[in-house]
Amino acid sequence: MSARFHTAARRLQTNPAAVFALAVILALTALTVFGPSVNPNGIETLDWLHVATSPSLESAHWFGTDRLGRDLYARTLQGARVSLSVGLVASAVSLLIGIGYGAVAGYVGGRTDHWMMRIIEILSGLPLIFFVIFLTVVFGRNESLLFFSIGAVGWLTMARIVRGQTLSIRRREFIEAAIASGAGTGRIILKHVIPNVIGPVIVYATLTVPQIMMFESFLSFLGLGIQEPRASLGSLIADGAGEMEAAPWILLIPGGFLAALLLCLNILGDGLRDALDAREL
Repeated sequence: MSARFHTAARRLQTNPAAVFALAVILALTALTVFGPSVNPNGIETLDWLHVATSPSLESAHWFGTDRLGRDLYARTLQGARVSLSVGLVASAVSLLIGIGYGAVAGYVGGRTDHWMMRIIEILSGLPLIFFVIFLTVVFGRNESLLFFSIGAVGWLTMARIVRGQTLSIRRREFIEAAIASGAGTGRIILKHVIPNVIGPVIVYATLTVPQIMMFESFLSFLGLGIQEPRASLGSLIADGAGEMEAAPWILLIPGGFLAALLLCLNILGDGLRDALDAREL
């Protein structure tokens, strides 16, 4: 397994688009983490002398300000940090549920597999966005709840992927050897099944993060996600949409951050898919 990932890493390095995308993601992530420390303006500071001013080095508002005089540099970096956090945490929740559910369904098989997949089909037919909206309305607009609820509805595709991979390996020699040695179902799933489906899981995880970031941005754009005074890229884009003609930078800067992150994450996911292709390793 380690040799496979070492080979995949070498192959990924030969993909210039994926390497460039990874460098951009790391650079933007570092900017969101360390960038606020070099900014003289706070997130909630109101500068009434510079209201809706364009980006300028002289005024120390490097990305400009919004209609309330808040520094767009500080708010954009906070929004990118929140959006990335939602993408990573919700993806982790989605992966944990999907991997466990799919591995059990695929390995156990039979009636268990049948009924578990029927549950997935039923859930797939439901408008899950309304489930997230329902949770936020009933339990309040809490960030932790938002992280969990988005992740809890995003595991269905991962469960199908893991189940399919598990079905293809459950009759392999090393699984039969583990059964012959007396290993239980739980141990086989944890020690033998999941490590051997981790390649597709990594690829899909890379593609899940931008999907969840887009979903969270959509909720925040509608006013159902991150609430003031905090911001996400979606809420910043919603603010900028109303000022598109008079102050286009309020829309273009957070929109550019979101577009760059989504594009680079998808390019990196495609590169990982090629690098981890089992047929070529």
